[in-house]
Amino acid sequence: MTKTIVSDGSLPNIPWEPRPAGSSDIVWRFSKNPVIPRHASPTADSIYNSAVVPFKGGFAGVFRCDDRARNMTLRVGKSRDGVNFEISDNRLEFHSEEPEIGKFLEGYDPRVVPLDGRYYVIWCNNYHGYTIGLGWTEDFEHFNQLENVFLPFNRNGVLFPRKIGGEYLMMSRPSYAGHTPFGDIFISHSKDLTYWGKHRHVMGPKKDGGLVNWQMTKIGAGPYPIETREGWLLFYHGVLTTCNGFTYSMGAALLDLEKPWQVRYRTRPYLLTPETLYENVGNTQNVLFPCAALTDSDSGRIALYYGAADTCTGMAFCQVDELLDYLKNNSDV
Repeated sequence: MTKTIVSDGSLPNIPWEPRPAGSSDIVWRFSKNPVIPRHASPTADSIYNSAVVPFKGGFAGVFRCDDRARNMTLRVGKSRDGVNFEISDNRLEFHSEEPEIGKFLEGYDPRVVPLDGRYYVIWCNNYHGYTIGLGWTEDFEHFNQLENVFLPFNRNGVLFPRKIGGEYLMMSRPSYAGHTPFGDIFISHSKDLTYWGKHRHVMGPKKDGGLVNWQMTKIGAGPYPIETREGWLLFYHGVLTTCNGFTYSMGAALLDLEKPWQVRYRTRPYLLTPETLYENVGNTQNVLFPCAALTDSDSGRIALYYGAADTCTGMAFCQVDELLDYLKNNSDV
């Protein structure tokens, strides 16, 4: 049998829970959510929008931990099973050859991408305004910081897990000093992870002729793209502006393998939207923000980590073939 997921290989210990009886959802929640509560570290106010990868038979990651002064910090976490995590009480420190960029005020919403034998960390870095920070580790003990990827202002930096056409590719969402008006995803190219260019537009919010929908205000890339036989599977968040503020939901798109700025399919309905107490109520109401995905190529299973209400971390599951079929039948591209 030909495997659908081709990028990440076998992961027999992937966290998993079957779809609940009677449910027809394509993506379903873990029954023991929130998987990482807000006080998993006693010095944390909240732990969310974080990134997890397989590491040495278990799992490791970089976590957004807002401390009890509400400073946004990055911390390391490790787990044997991908469910029960030990989160450091101390801020992650990067080593940099350039002292000017090695000291930053705050960092948030990290992604971790295995590539070329390293684990690259991408995060929203405050360097004279919010931009995309980039660093790497081999052991989740020592971290090295590279040059910031873009000028301020930018968010949702996501590195592809392999080179395409001999170049590194990074997704981002250019922004400005405020919060919302810019909402489109772009891809940028680099030969050396320092100088970035050849920018390509991927997709933007869905306006639908002014009709209200779940991704009409802005969108942003979530976990790093999953390579499948049919294209790059991208989970992303979409935002709706309502009379009660913003609502963040999760969707998915399938991008072309060789030219991933070309979108083949994109979900018209959301896959998950805030519906539970821990997603609806917290530091920020009505937020479901995907940041990490684990995959097992043998079973086609995908486990997703997402931030809930900017407070804690939830987990959800899906099967890749079911999701791809759903994408094809519920796309408006």
